[in-house]
This record gives sequence, C-alpha cells and structure tokens, in this order.
Amino acid sequence: MGLENKKVKNAILWLCLAHLATDVYSGFLNPIMPFIAAKLDFTMGFAAILISISHICSSMLQPVFGFFADNILKRFFIFWGLILSSLFIPMVSLAPDAKTLLIFMILGSLGGSFFHPQAMGFINGFSGRDCSVNMGIFMSMGSLGFAFGPLLAALITQVLGLDKVSYTSFAGIILAVLMFVFVPKLSKLESPPKHKEFFKSFKEIFGSRQMNFLMLISMMKSLITNSSCILLPFLWKSMGYTPFYIGTALFLFIFAGAIGSFLSPRFERLVGQKPIIYFSMWATFPMMLLFGLTYKTAPVLSLMIFFIIGFTTMLAQPVTMVWAQRTLPEYKSIVAGFINGFCVGTVALLMSVLGTVAQNYGIMNVLIILSIVPVVSSYFVRYLKVR
Repeated sequence: MGLENKKVKNAILWLCLAHLATDVYSGFLNPIMPFIAAKLDFTMGFAAILISISHICSSMLQPVFGFFADNILKRFFIFWGLILSSLFIPMVSLAPDAKTLLIFMILGSLGGSFFHPQAMGFINGFSGRDCSVNMGIFMSMGSLGFAFGPLLAALITQVLGLDKVSYTSFAGIILAVLMFVFVPKLSKLESPPKHKEFFKSFKEIFGSRQMNFLMLISMMKSLITNSSCILLPFLWKSMGYTPFYIGTALFLFIFAGAIGSFLSPRFERLVGQKPIIYFSMWATFPMMLLFGLTYKTAPVLSLMIFFIIGFTTMLAQPVTMVWAQRTLPEYKSIVAGFINGFCVGTVALLMSVLGTVAQNYGIMNVLIILSIVPVVSSYFVRYLKVR
C-alpha cells in the first residue's frame, strides 16, 4: 500500500534537510584547511592530497553503497551517513597531527558516500512525476549546505577559534535521529527489489554509451567546482585575506550553484535538456578568464564573476542526474552514486596532482587552463538521446 501524499512530502522535506546538513559539514574542509596546514606545518601540495583523499572517500565508493541501497530499500545509509559526517568532519579541527587528521577526514567523508546515493534513490522513488522538480530542490539544498559550510566554519574559526568547529557535531546528530523518525523505508512505497548482481549491474552501467557521456559531463562540472574550491582559498590566503573572507567567497560561489540547481528544472521546461548543458559547459572559460583579470585589481567585481561561475557550472547538475536515472531506472541509487560520487572522485584523483602543479606554475594559470576542458568536452553532448 502506498504512503499518504503528506507522508511522502514530509519524507522529501526531511531528506532535503538532511542533504543540507550533510553538505554543510562537507563544506567545512576547504576554507579551514590552509589554517590546519599552518597549525600542523604542511604544504599546500600535501593539503591538496589530503582533500583529494577526502573527496575520493566521499565519492568513489558511492556506486558501491548505491548498489546495496538499491537492494535493501532501508534507511541504513542515509542515517549513518549523516552521523559519520556530523561527527568526524568537525573533529578535523582537533587533530593533533596529520595522521589523525587523515583518519577523521576519511571517516567523515565516508558519511557523504553513504548518504548521497541512497538519498537520491529515495527522492526518485518518492517523487513519481515530480522527480525533476524534487531532484532540483534536493540538489539545491545540498549546494546550499555546501555553500553555508565554508561560511560557518570560517566564521567559527575567526571568532571562536579553530578547535570550536567541533561543537557543531551536535546539530547533525539530532537531525539524523529526526530524519530516521520521519523518513519511512522506501519498501513501504515500492515492492521489494529483485536482487541485482554486483558485477552485472556495473557492467550494464559502464556499457551504456549514454551513461558514459553523462558521467563525462558530471566530471567537467566537478573539475571546475573542485579546483576552484580547493585552490582559491590558498590564493586568497597568500594575498592576506581573512578566514571569513575566504569562507564568504566560497559561500557566494556555491550559493550561486544552489540557485542554478533550483532553477534548472524550470529552464529545462523552457529550452530543453541539451541547451542547459551546452551553456553550462561553454560559459565557464570566459568567466574564469575575466576572474583571472580582475581578482587583484577589482576584488569586488571578481567575486561577482566568481558568483556567476558557480551558477553556470552547477546549472546542469539536476538535469544530468535525472537524465541518468531515466536512462537506467532500475539502478537509481547506483546511477546517483556514479553521477554524484564516482565522477567527483575521479576528478579528486587529478586534484592530488594539480595542487603541486598549481604551487609551481600558479593557481590562476591552472584554473584558466582547466576551464577550457569543459568547452572541448561539450562536443559529446550532441550524442545524448533525450528521454
């Protein structure tokens, strides 16, 4: 028997709030990492490697957890995902050495890897015909959380001190308990899934030409967002900016992305799927070039440009996700794990090298060159079949 409409809407609301919270914690790392590096005395290159490992743990394993989520339809991953994120990511501020820091980052990042694929599968399962709209809201809440995370962490660091970031764990744990109470098992809405074979599932996904193109698009989005969020805090710190300024800049960037994700389904209805993806991939290069020309001489203007980059880069995010889930509807959580996780983790592997390259050849030079890659990759959008 299906759930009442009110319970379904409440479930979607609590999942959106949990996504907001999970990504708030995920957003903590980038703005405070330069100050943790100074405290523990390691370089920007090493910090980029640590953050890359964190992204890999929060991303690369998402398809695996998505596979189990598709098979059980229970709330295990969304509950423990939020618990791990809210408990361990704030504890990085207390790490006495790099080894402990890495352990906290890995455990906290695994929370995101737990949460995201199952939550997106639940959103798809609860939504029905409203999937595009609800996915847009869900993903915009995540972007909003990732935007407020840097601002909150930076503000706490500057006003109260780095170690006080750990106090924020309590809010996430309370929200996890509330979510467990108000989000029902998906099995109450759907019939029990047929057992899926692990290797067969992944073979079908990698064997889908359409999925490969959609994963490429997702990687291009992640390439710009990750490189900007990881490298620019070091650039701003070297220019003498405060933690709060750095947090505010990242907030504006990702908040713009949240607006883009929220408006994406509306633009999709107006112009279609492909034009949104083309625009998202083409607009980044000229905007990044303008940012590079203004960040020293016109900092306010450069922040406005940075805001636009965030909006355009993440505009195609919900479109890509729903398109992928419609391509392989029997693998909703696994597909979400690939688009939202595996693609991000693949880019994170690259970032572990780019941190050292940027240190040697200049952060801004690297970012401008990287922004050309989505433009070139947009050629493959022509092969996507509209569903």
